[in-house]
Amino acid sequence: MGERSGTALEGRERRFSVLVTDGEERAALAVVRSLGRAGYRVCLCSPRRRSLAGGSRFVLAEMVVPDPLESPQGYAQRVGELVSEWGIDLILPVADGSILSLLPVRDELGAEVVAPSHSSFLAVSNKALVSRVAREVGIAVPRQWVLQSHDQLDEVLEGGVEFPLVIKPARSVGGDDEANGRRVRLSVSHAATRAELVEGLSNLPDEAYPVLLQQRIIGPGMGVFLLLWDGELLAAASHRRLREKPPSGGMSVYSESIPIDPLLLERSWRLLDYFAWQGPAMVEYKVDTVTGVPYLMEVNGRLWGSLQLAIDAGVDFPALLIEAARGDPQISEGPYRPGLRLRWWWGDIDHLLIRLRRSNPVLSLPPDAPSRLQVVREFMRVWRRGERNEVFRLHDPWPLVRETRDWILRR
Repeated sequence: MGERSGTALEGRERRFSVLVTDGEERAALAVVRSLGRAGYRVCLCSPRRRSLAGGSRFVLAEMVVPDPLESPQGYAQRVGELVSEWGIDLILPVADGSILSLLPVRDELGAEVVAPSHSSFLAVSNKALVSRVAREVGIAVPRQWVLQSHDQLDEVLEGGVEFPLVIKPARSVGGDDEANGRRVRLSVSHAATRAELVEGLSNLPDEAYPVLLQQRIIGPGMGVFLLLWDGELLAAASHRRLREKPPSGGMSVYSESIPIDPLLLERSWRLLDYFAWQGPAMVEYKVDTVTGVPYLMEVNGRLWGSLQLAIDAGVDFPALLIEAARGDPQISEGPYRPGLRLRWWWGDIDHLLIRLRRSNPVLSLPPDAPSRLQVVREFMRVWRRGERNEVFRLHDPWPLVRETRDWILRR
């Protein structure tokens, strides 16, 4: 199957071992590097052959597993087998699909799953519920309308929906959590007119409902990163998104660490504390360009895509998380560095190509979006002081080789 098998572990001294999932994710690469440097024995699994994180020199064993969205039960069973084969102490799931597949059977896997309770994760993943609680703790939330089913659209429209809107499924991953059956990844879209709203809703599967029709906030995205354990704040960091994929809002391809807003941090902590949160989370906001008010977008109850930025800025979330899971929670005491920038090279190229090939209206970009010429000029500024490449590191170059190969093959 093209994996590094358990034989890669033979002859090595016994160290505390962690199985990291979702090796295709950038967050998994950041985790692998963090834990490897900290001296842990790091193993990896992924539904993708030759995964991004699997190229890291810190990975001792790598295995292909079923896709947790397509086969949650098969995935969980295979993870349990790897725990036994590799002598795993902790399982650190990275993506939503893996977390949703492992939490219902966490007591049957033979190793502790480093994740919040199943009920807490489901609650934080419910965007409608999170929005309601956010208002109670003083966080601004965009005006929104909730569609329980497509049949309610006419009723909601008659109630005075205001455009432009964001069409946002209440969960990022849809499916029957109780049945542990096949799940689907759900994405956000935009609508500037009634016709675009009808078209956007028609593209959503039944699993997407309830759907939030949310007032669109124009402004830069930012995130507050927290690590909570037994009600205590162990670590925090913050970033703003400079470029995203897709350009209208999505995963960060170029970001910057920023000073932590103490009021926003306190309210984000209160929001997570309401759900008895245990572990890392990113509370995502958009800052209104006109008013400067940060509006809640969602909570990502997992390690986030730009995790490497927080680590580079001095807050090593993965190492702190594993220490807490081992019963020795430590408060981050290292210096935090605002102003550091992180560039995901191939993601930034994707952003550039999308902007060059499609018009602003097609991409649902706001009127003040940078022109194509401005986008090219910014992209050509290859390096700035305080800037780092997310995937390429001199001490660990092979993940970029794997990513480059995959990017070229997808063209």
